[in-house]
Amino acid sequence: MLLEFWQNFSHNLFKPLLLFFYLGFLLPILKVPFEFPPAIYHGLTMYLLLAIGWHGGEELAGISMSSIGGVLGFMVTGFLVNFVIGALAYFILKHTTRMREVDRATVAGYYGSDSAGTFATCVGVLATADIVFDSYMPVMLAIMEIPGCLVALLLVARLRRRGMDSTGLLPGEIGYTGSAASVVRAAQGSSTETVSFVALDDLPENLEAESGKTAAPNAETSFISGAILREVFLNPGLCLLMGGIAIGFISGLQGQKVTAVDDPVFLTAFQGALCLFLLEMGMTASRKLRDLRAAGRGFILFGLLAPNLFATIGILVAHLYSQLTGFQLETGTYVLFAVLCGAASYIAVPAIQRLAIPEASPSLPLAASLGLTFSYNVTIGIPLYIELAHLLARM
Repeated sequence: MLLEFWQNFSHNLFKPLLLFFYLGFLLPILKVPFEFPPAIYHGLTMYLLLAIGWHGGEELAGISMSSIGGVLGFMVTGFLVNFVIGALAYFILKHTTRMREVDRATVAGYYGSDSAGTFATCVGVLATADIVFDSYMPVMLAIMEIPGCLVALLLVARLRRRGMDSTGLLPGEIGYTGSAASVVRAAQGSSTETVSFVALDDLPENLEAESGKTAAPNAETSFISGAILREVFLNPGLCLLMGGIAIGFISGLQGQKVTAVDDPVFLTAFQGALCLFLLEMGMTASRKLRDLRAAGRGFILFGLLAPNLFATIGILVAHLYSQLTGFQLETGTYVLFAVLCGAASYIAVPAIQRLAIPEASPSLPLAASLGLTFSYNVTIGIPLYIELAHLLARM
C-alpha cells in the first residue's frame, strides 16, 4: 500500500501544470531577467475565474432538485469550517510565534479564507487525472472566501477595544504610544482604486505599495462599514466568479444548442492559460520568500504545516457530513474541499484588510500565504490530498 501511495503521489507531483510552477519558482533564484507582463497576468486571472464559473454553472444546471438540500447543507458546513479554521490559526500563531497581535489576527483571516489560484490549479490537476468532482464546488469557492474576512474583522475589533494604537501596538508591546482611536484610510477617488481589477486582482507587490500609504488621520474605525461590506461581498473577483456561474447555469439550462462538450474557449484553452498563470505565480512566490527572513521559525513552520492540518480537517468533516446525511460526494470533491480548507488567500482578503485594518503589516501574511502555503499546496499538497481522498474512498 505504501509503495502504491508513493507511486501515485510522485506521479501527481510532476504533472505538467506543476512543472510550470517549478520553472517560475526557479527563474528569480537563477536571477533570470524576466518579468511577466501585468496585463497578461490580469487577463489570465479574469479568464480563469470566468472559466471556472462558466463550467461550474453548466454542471450546476444538471443538478436534480432532490439533492438541493444536501448541497446547501454542505455549503453551510464549508462556511462554518473555514470560520473555525481562521480562529484555530489565530490560536496556533498565538502560541508559536512572537508576532504582534494585530498581525496574528490578519494572518488568521488569510487562512480562514481560500485561494482561487490554488482551486484553479487543483481543478486542472483533477482534470488531467480524470478525477470527477461535484459541479457546485465553484460556488463553494465563493462562499468559503468570506469567513476569513469576518474572523479578522472580529479579532481586530476586539484588539481595538483593548486599546490598540494607530500603529497596531497594544499595551505592553514595545513602542506602544498610548490608547488612540484606530484609523482607516479614507476612500481615495473612486471605488475602483480600492481593489484593482480581479479577485486574483492585484499583484501582491501592488497591494503592499497601497498598504504603505498613510491613513486618513480622522477617519474613525467601525467594525462593519458600507465600504468593508462592499469589499467582502462585491470584490471584483467574487463578482466575476459568480457572474460566470450564473451565465454558465443559464446556458446549461438551454442545452446543447448553447453549450458544447468541446467548448474551445472555456474548456480546451483552460489548461494552457493555467500553465501560464502558474509560471507567474511561481515567480511571485519565489520572491515572497525574502520577506520571511525576520518572521521566525515558528511562523515559517506554520506556513508549511498548517495546510496539512486544515486540509485534513476539511477531508474529515466532508466525510463525516457524507456519513451523517447520506449525501454522496465525488472523490474530487473531497480533494477540492481539502484545498479550500488548507489554502490561504493572497489577494481578496489582503485587499479587504488594506481598507479595514491599515495597522497590520501587509508583507508577513502575504509571505506566508503566497511564498509558503500556496507553494506547498500546488507542489506537495494537492497530490497528497488526492491520495488521502483515495485512501478514504477505500475505507
